[in-house]
Amino acid sequence: MFDWVNLETLAVVLSIAYLILAMKENSLCWYCAFFSTAIYVWIFGDVNLYMESGLNLYYMAMAIYGWHQWQHGGSSGQGVLIATWNLRNHIRALLIILLATVVSGYLLGANTDARLPYVDSFTTWASILTTVMVAKKVLENWLYWIVIDSVSIFLYLDRGLHQTAAMFVLYLVLAAVGYFSWRKNYHRQNSAAVASDSI
Repeated sequence: MFDWVNLETLAVVLSIAYLILAMKENSLCWYCAFFSTAIYVWIFGDVNLYMESGLNLYYMAMAIYGWHQWQHGGSSGQGVLIATWNLRNHIRALLIILLATVVSGYLLGANTDARLPYVDSFTTWASILTTVMVAKKVLENWLYWIVIDSVSIFLYLDRGLHQTAAMFVLYLVLAAVGYFSWRKNYHRQNSAAVASDSI
């Protein structure tokens, strides 16, 4: 097995920078996301976490999409604003994650040497959907990440990726901070919109 320790360290640093910048709604976060995930594509492939490796290919593409949304998306073309999802959207999202997890977990378990195929599948499919939520600035993305990060810690410890597991412990804390920060900004943005409409 190739020694990925130095590359893993760089990926961890870039990943933490991504999350901190995302909390601040700074679009530079997407540059950090692109390069950290490029590194993780190779790392996860080397430790037989194929869904995680594929997920990071997806993250690379989403880094480009997310940057575009935050810079030029939204109805005004000046970047998306923080939004929330109703209960129906959350139920639909959870059903999609569950179905995709069961199907890919079964296929991986039956056809590959993948480690913990259902857990690997869950974190992958949940992360795919939640990354779309981040790109569209859906407030509840942070709550989804808390669950995903908790499961991921177990997965990475099982594969000996201790730095990455430690990073996800930090991610748990930052996801909670991110949620409250975005919620505050969401209320501020809505108050400003109401004030603007009343003028």
